[in-house]
Amino acid sequence: MAGEILVVTGNGKGKTTYALALCLKAAGAGKKVFLGQFIKGSEYSEIKALKKLDDLITVEQFGLGRFIDGIPHPEDRIHAQKGLERVGAILKTGDFDLVVLDEANVALKYQLFSIDDLLAAIRCRAPGVSVVVTGRYAPPDMIEFADDVIEMKEIKHYYHAGVPARVGIEK
Repeated sequence: MAGEILVVTGNGKGKTTYALALCLKAAGAGKKVFLGQFIKGSEYSEIKALKKLDDLITVEQFGLGRFIDGIPHPEDRIHAQKGLERVGAILKTGDFDLVVLDEANVALKYQLFSIDDLLAAIRCRAPGVSVVVTGRYAPPDMIEFADDVIEMKEIKHYYHAGVPARVGIEK
């Protein structure tokens, strides 16, 4: 990792899962990883698993988990902005080789913080720190800024046939 910026976006499933796989790959290579989750505030199955690797992967959530599509509460904005401040400080230290900003694109869509503030935090990162930004709705400025952009596209999903999210698979 030489400090590239990867954006994983699109309406398909798997953006966070892709980023988590990168976390595991980096940790397996002896790299230090920071996973910051915006909007999310619950202990999902993957978070429980990653916490068992806390010597290699640090996980922090900057959300209340109260809205996915809807109107954020002022507290959601406060948590996200504090999270962005925390991430900005982490990026500057160089203590982590990989920093994942999960659902940061969604936080941008709901104006929990500005694209200018997010890009400024990423630009001020220590040399060699790679950053992954996930979430639907990646704005054009984020796509332009990134070195690599992956779009997840939904072709078919059993959720639409009435299959609920399953523990250990989708949640």
